[in-house]
Amino acid sequence: MQEISKGANVSLTGLSEDAGAVVVSLSWTSASGAGDADVSVLLLDENGKVRSENDFYFYNNPAADDGSVQLLGKTPTDNGDEDRIGVDLTAVADDVVRIVVAASRYGGATFGDLDDLRMTVADRSGEALVGFSIEGAGVETAFIFGELYRRGEEWKFRAVGQGYETGLAGLATDFGIDVDGDGEADGEPDGHGSAEAPAPAEVPGTSGAPSDATVPGTDAPAPAVPPADRAADRAAGSPAPPAAVDPAADAAPVPAQSRGRGPRTTRKKVTLPRVAKKSLAENDSWRTARLFPVPSLKSDKEREVRATSVLLSVMAQVPELGRRLTAAFGAPAGRMQTFTEVALPHGDAPKRPDGVIRVERAGKLWTALVETKTNGNPLKAEQVQQYMDIAARRGYEAVITLSNDVALEGAAMVDVKTDGRRKHKVSLWHLSWAEVAHQAQMLIRHEGVGNAAHAWLLQELLEYLQHEHSGCHGFQNMGPAWVPVRNGIDDETIGIGDARAVDVVESWERLIRQVCLRLGGELGQKALPVQRARRGSDPRARRVAAAERLCAEGRLAAELRIDGTSSVIAVVADLRTMKVRTSVDVPASEGAHPLAAAKRLVRMLAEAPADLHVQSLVEAGNGPRGTLERLRPEPGDLLPADGAPIAGFRLTLIKGMGNTRGNTESGFIRSVDDSVDRFYRGVVAQLGAAEARSGRRG
Repeated sequence: MQEISKGANVSLTGLSEDAGAVVVSLSWTSASGAGDADVSVLLLDENGKVRSENDFYFYNNPAADDGSVQLLGKTPTDNGDEDRIGVDLTAVADDVVRIVVAASRYGGATFGDLDDLRMTVADRSGEALVGFSIEGAGVETAFIFGELYRRGEEWKFRAVGQGYETGLAGLATDFGIDVDGDGEADGEPDGHGSAEAPAPAEVPGTSGAPSDATVPGTDAPAPAVPPADRAADRAAGSPAPPAAVDPAADAAPVPAQSRGRGPRTTRKKVTLPRVAKKSLAENDSWRTARLFPVPSLKSDKEREVRATSVLLSVMAQVPELGRRLTAAFGAPAGRMQTFTEVALPHGDAPKRPDGVIRVERAGKLWTALVETKTNGNPLKAEQVQQYMDIAARRGYEAVITLSNDVALEGAAMVDVKTDGRRKHKVSLWHLSWAEVAHQAQMLIRHEGVGNAAHAWLLQELLEYLQHEHSGCHGFQNMGPAWVPVRNGIDDETIGIGDARAVDVVESWERLIRQVCLRLGGELGQKALPVQRARRGSDPRARRVAAAERLCAEGRLAAELRIDGTSSVIAVVADLRTMKVRTSVDVPASEGAHPLAAAKRLVRMLAEAPADLHVQSLVEAGNGPRGTLERLRPEPGDLLPADGAPIAGFRLTLIKGMGNTRGNTESGFIRSVDDSVDRFYRGVVAQLGAAEARSGRRG
């Protein structure tokens, strides 16, 4: 991967023969684990402005109808979070000359609170081509990370790294977007406005087309930046790069633009109602007819065949789902066809992958072989290797594995070898059934699809995946090391350095990621594990350290964050006490009297579970604690006896894992899943609702 500095550019086609579609990644880390930002993409014409409202893609408008841009969402990494964007450069309209990639923060947060701001661009096969790290972020609330732009027949990438103190509104306005900040009135999350696009205003003396002019004293080209951009850059405390524009433009004031209610960027889409329609059945024993029935399947093979056929058929018929599941794998936007049980020559006997996905665009085919496992069955390295070899010989682009297991950053699902002598590259990707269910739920419950038939098909798919006999329930097994490690901790016979403990830590990470997928799908918000690690840290070393803590303390610990909340939820599974603890720290109101702060917290938790433990936090450590049931009539019991100031409160729910000692991995998994769900709905959501009511009254 080539590293470039601010202001430099590079040809994507010069770095890869497969740069017709790219995946752009924005990433950052946070010491607190609570840092987050929203990505956005703007398509600009030769004047440096959006052509219409549809050229602005953000959290509420995540995909282009032509498939040229799709926000793929956040994924946890070993260093923090990574937000990915799929860009099919072959599908970009001819009159689009620049694609600006940006991110913004909200609620008073700045990019100075985040570390390791970085942008990378990978080709269709997933190979990273170019990277750019942003240094010295401070008070900025929005950043242009970089841009893709045309130069003749090729696409190039420029590292911009330009900050704004005026947030998303200031950034978007410079490119012809009118941002309405009254998001709450429109039913949108606090801190996020709806975007509207009137006719673009011209900036005198500028040209929005990028320039290959170089910065004096360097070989790096100077980006063409409108005057408003350069003014925001100076206000943010970072020097603006020289631009190939009219020098008089800086002095010319930009006329204020009239901003009436413009067309919304969010288009009307179909979502299924949360409340089911009244049933016409005579009694509860009548079962609704299903498009994909799940009888008592007799064999794993039958489950795999049926699950593959059900999923691939829906992907082909519902473009929103098909595109979402394949864009991250480098597939272009185009006509999709799917096949099952295809015989392909290989040695003495043909091989039959479970499925094949083909996407056609402009006469070119993208092909992926699919290998499916259900019911917790593991993928077989030998089988996947055969499909990788077949794909390489036939010029296919990818092999996709699909199973109950959840992939981890830095941990391969199966080990395969690639022949470096082959010019054609085949990428290996993995999906879990939990991810498929998550994406289907996000579409039909929160984001919407093109028509009612598509919504109904997704609902039928979800019903199938969630059926007890489908075998597509996601991660359900803590692995063969789970019981020996758990028993070793219980009888204190396990020693630090036991390799089995590392396996348990990996399974624990898979479980937490699946919990986030399920919870995020139900809430319609991003839920991500928090990794408090610096960029470049070794995932294996981190897991070994966690395994040593497991052997010494008998605890598995994790943190997760849900978008829209400022809190980090801590989850601790204590294998000695057989209890799961979920907790969150709530800061005390600045300047508030300790008793007033305690009373306010108890009022905010009026609907929370009575068995919630509340503990005051003081500078020297932990203060008094008690259950909410006891504290409701006497919130003053949270005040330290020595009068020490209260920094905040820790809220904790405790749930038993059960006493079964057999191979009850699924019982443990359910305990963790239920604990997180109950804690979010009973505590975190209650706090958020109370804060929202308080804000409206204010």
